[in-house]
Amino acid sequence: MPHLTLAQVEAIAREAHAHQTDKAGRPYAEHIQAVAEGVRARGGTDEQIAAAWLHDAVEDDVLSPEWLEAAELPQSVKDMVDAMTKRPGEEAAAYARRILATPGALLVKESDLAHNADPARLAVLDGPTRARLSEKYATMRRLLGLTAR
Repeated sequence: MPHLTLAQVEAIAREAHAHQTDKAGRPYAEHIQAVAEGVRARGGTDEQIAAAWLHDAVEDDVLSPEWLEAAELPQSVKDMVDAMTKRPGEEAAAYARRILATPGALLVKESDLAHNADPARLAVLDGPTRARLSEKYATMRRLLGLTAR
């Protein structure tokens, strides 16, 4: 069975997130596109780019775990998306360990964190939210062993 192309994965992700906005009120598709472009810029594989497009889809309940399992995608893509899907009540350290244990997932998460922590994105948020999220992203970078860049 042939796998979905990157263009098909992008279209599925854009449609799934079409009615979502980020914390700043921007279309959520801008975030997943930035993460996918970040993975590409960091030398990621097509599988990592596909995972970037889908990285929040299950966590945000816009695609189901059953959809992911049945999707015509390489197992590596499914594994990366699953690794990046934070479970309810999950501690950050456990989440980080799962990402680190999943081949390819760290680069996708690095790109996700880079976009989430972009000063231009954070600047439009209120002070307490900006401070809380900045600390959350810094903590995750430390847990993942990512140095500040």
